[in-house]
Amino acid sequence: LVMTPRIELVCGEAVLLDEIADQRMTRDDVAMTYAMALRSSERVDWARVNHAILDRWSMNALRYIKTKAWKLFEGGDGG
Repeated sequence: LVMTPRIELVCGEAVLLDEIADQRMTRDDVAMTYAMALRSSERVDWARVNHAILDRWSMNALRYIKTKAWKLFEGGDGG
């Protein structure tokens, strides 16, 4: 029996919204947290998060963050 540790992001939606509002955070920072939130068992209001990304950046940034997050979620390096 092999035990694989699981890391759970708590309050993923709140963390994402805080990061999006923080001008020091980059799209790459948000993509990493987005990927962690995808893995979380907690409910996330993705429409709210995505609208916050659009309000701060742009549609291209939203596409970039989501694409990188899904690559990270699927086990890649996001690049």
